[in-house]
Amino acid sequence: MRILRPALSIALATAFATHSPPAYGQSSDDEFVDLTADVVRDKIRGGLLGQMLGNLNGIPHEHRYIAEPGDVSEYTPALPSGARTDDDTDFEWVYIDAMQRHGTLFLPSQTIADLWKTRINRNIWCSNQYARVLMDLDLDPPMTGNIVLNPWAEFNISGQFLSETFGLIAPGMPQTAGRIGLHYTHVAIDGEPAQSTQLFTAMISTAFLTDDLSTILDAGVAALDPESVFNELIRDVRTWYRQHPEDWRAARLKLKEKYSRHDGAMRDRNGYELNGASTIAAMLYGDGDFAETLRFAFNFGWDADNNAATAGTIVGVMKGYRWMMSQEWEIRDRYSNTTRDLMPKDETITSFADRLISLAEHVIVENGGQRIADARGAVYRIPVERPLNVAPLPSLSDETQRLQAELGAAVVASLLSGEDRKTRARAAYLAIATGLALEFQQTHPTEWSRALDDLNAYPQVAQVLYHHSPVPAAELIREHAARVGFTEPERQGQGRSAQQWLWDSTYRQTINDSNAERD
Repeated sequence: MRILRPALSIALATAFATHSPPAYGQSSDDEFVDLTADVVRDKIRGGLLGQMLGNLNGIPHEHRYIAEPGDVSEYTPALPSGARTDDDTDFEWVYIDAMQRHGTLFLPSQTIADLWKTRINRNIWCSNQYARVLMDLDLDPPMTGNIVLNPWAEFNISGQFLSETFGLIAPGMPQTAGRIGLHYTHVAIDGEPAQSTQLFTAMISTAFLTDDLSTILDAGVAALDPESVFNELIRDVRTWYRQHPEDWRAARLKLKEKYSRHDGAMRDRNGYELNGASTIAAMLYGDGDFAETLRFAFNFGWDADNNAATAGTIVGVMKGYRWMMSQEWEIRDRYSNTTRDLMPKDETITSFADRLISLAEHVIVENGGQRIADARGAVYRIPVERPLNVAPLPSLSDETQRLQAELGAAVVASLLSGEDRKTRARAAYLAIATGLALEFQQTHPTEWSRALDDLNAYPQVAQVLYHHSPVPAAELIREHAARVGFTEPERQGQGRSAQQWLWDSTYRQTINDSNAERD
């Protein structure tokens, strides 16, 4: 073994820091850091509790503050009835449970699709809803989150709010956190939202090693593609914070003026720009104070519960569960399952956290670390990673050309063949989304007419495209669709009933497919 280095800050400084941050671990050599099992457990539990508090305490503020900021003047974290499932935590819960049962960190695509079809059929929106509908055509991840095929994927905030637990299971290993996180967030997002996955998982992973906010944020920036919009966004937020350290409203106004580009519509309130920036701003203005960080996240607004959940995870890791519980906040140790089929009904916050602790040990060992025992008790020797970008930004035009080249021949063959209806329906959607349909229609009008009939046998596809995707990227797919006869249907339901219709239709499709397989 090489000569031991005296402080973790040396390793961190070479990666992303400009100064020596306070460190929790004891460096054991150039590449490893020791954290006691007690510290790892405490920080994972703190991060998960912080995520749940931010999410559930933030729901009353979700999408309420768009044109103007919120005015929450006092806030005390509390979960007097315990936590419950919500999309900020329950997608990850489904994955974490399956990762444990299958003994793998990277579930196969087909397994992920099967999990969605059997367990994730309601209380899903936006990019995740679109991905779920594409699964009805037997499109598997990550195709369901491809920027060409899913019009929400290029901006949706899911890259942030479905990523936090993957930072928690990779303490001090931001590259690994990013890779695991992307494996699951790519189910519904791509592009800049995938950069947000890497940004926030890197920050969470790094918070196990230091509570210096600047160092944690620098780690997140180091995980970004140099061309990512997040680089400018974070520079702006830091600048506005320096200019207005005592006036968060001024910073919020500057953020809205520069990055609200869609008149406060869904593309704004559900997008990565305003929400990612609000999360960073809440952390800067909160300055390590857990309750204040969440209060600022609520007040910055837009998709406030998501932003508070992410910020709460990071500060929760910094503070730790033991400190959080010492604050005498009213918190019941319960995680009620109100949304996910075939999942436990008796989960608690700590039992959910224990799943993460078990997987964290898996990650540490699989990456070359180990669990040892010494005078401090059980200790994890963690292989520390530099934060780096592990998935560069894709280009929409390049991705379209790639899909046309890689899928074009197979799409045409499926449209021409006498294969089953679902295969032809899937090929028809792929042809529409990739811009291949018009040429096929012109050369094979009869076969295209048959394929349209097949696609229309899955009415949820037209519904989600025409009536549940009020976003710019969907316009291109709708133009391609209308040009070849896949036209706008009558809307099924209004408001919540329309959403329920979609949930019911995808669930019925799963039942029908299962019955067909048995027959």
